[in-house]
Order: sequence, then structure tokens, then C-alpha cells
Amino acid sequence: MTDLELKSDLSFYLQRAREALLWKLDGLSDHDVRRPLTPTGTNLLGLVKHVAGTEAGYLGDVFGRPFPEPLPWMAEDAEPNADMWASADEPREDIVGLYHRVWAHSDATIDALALDAAGEVPWWAEGRRKVTLHRIITHMIVETNRHAGHADIVRELIDGAAGMQQGNDNLPQGDRAWWEAYRGRLEQVAREAGQRSAG
Repeated sequence: MTDLELKSDLSFYLQRAREALLWKLDGLSDHDVRRPLTPTGTNLLGLVKHVAGTEAGYLGDVFGRPFPEPLPWMAEDAEPNADMWASADEPREDIVGLYHRVWAHSDATIDALALDAAGEVPWWAEGRRKVTLHRIITHMIVETNRHAGHADIVRELIDGAAGMQQGNDNLPQGDRAWWEAYRGRLEQVAREAGQRSAG
């Protein structure tokens, strides 16, 4: 496989993860995309905002190609978790638009540099900071998919919608009754296992 082919494969998987994350916002109200549905406040729009800022850093700053727009929620003096939620006056369209611009900036970095191009991640521990473009693209694929998985669960908690990507949910085909029976079966198995370990 040539470097160009490898870069093409990596770009494909990164883009697929990006689109999966954004897809989880489709059809939801402004309230629902901001709703904190875990004890740590995980919410859909916050996940997009976080990944946009993270990608801007990794595929921008790390290679001396800073993203040209200010991202104050990523600054060292930002309040904790400022990148994990969107205020009422930050429209969804603005955050999604920002993420699209980050994609374009990142893709330009990927196109411009060789996979073995050197970069430095200043927020990583000494001894781990020196990286290559290949490693950082891989890191962003993992990071984006991790948060797309979070988004999948949050979306399911909002309205029951689940799945891997538009047009391919990668789930068994079952109606509501089938899923309720399936979940009930798993709950029963969990109880039985709990009783066995307690006894």
C-alpha cells in the first residue's frame, strides 16, 4: 500500500466518524441537543463542540498549522469543561458550521503533509510529545469514534434512535416489542448473575 492509499484509507475512516457524530443531532430540537443526560453532563452538541476543538488542535497546532479562528473554550484559562457544552446563545448551526470548517482545515493539513511528517503535542507528557501525522490521524479517528459512541447512547436516551450511521444502523431488525423482550431477557440474565455472585 502506498502512502497515498494509506492516507486515503485513514481519511475515509476519519470522515465516517465525523459524519456519524453529526448525524446524531438530526431531527432534534435545540433543547434536546443540549440536554445533559449523564451524571457528568454529556450532551450531543457539547460532544460536537469538544471534537471540533480537539481536532483543530491535533490537526492544526500540532503541525504548526493553527486553526485561524479563536476557540476560547479550548484556552488554558477557560472554565473546566467549557468545550463540553453550548450556551443558549451559541446556535447549533454555528457549532456545526465550525466543525465543518475544522474538517476543511484538518483535511488541508492531511493533504499537505506526508504521513511521517513530524509534529509535537505540547499538552502530552514529556517523552510522548513527538508524533507523526500518521499517529495523529489515527488518534483523531479513535477520539472521534469514541465520542460518536457517546452520542449514540445519548441519542438513544433522548428518543430511542440508535445505530451506526445513516442508512446502516447495524442493528438487528426488531419492532418495539422485540426490543423490550430482548432488554427484559438481558435484565433477567443480569439478576441471575448478580444472585450467583452474591450467593
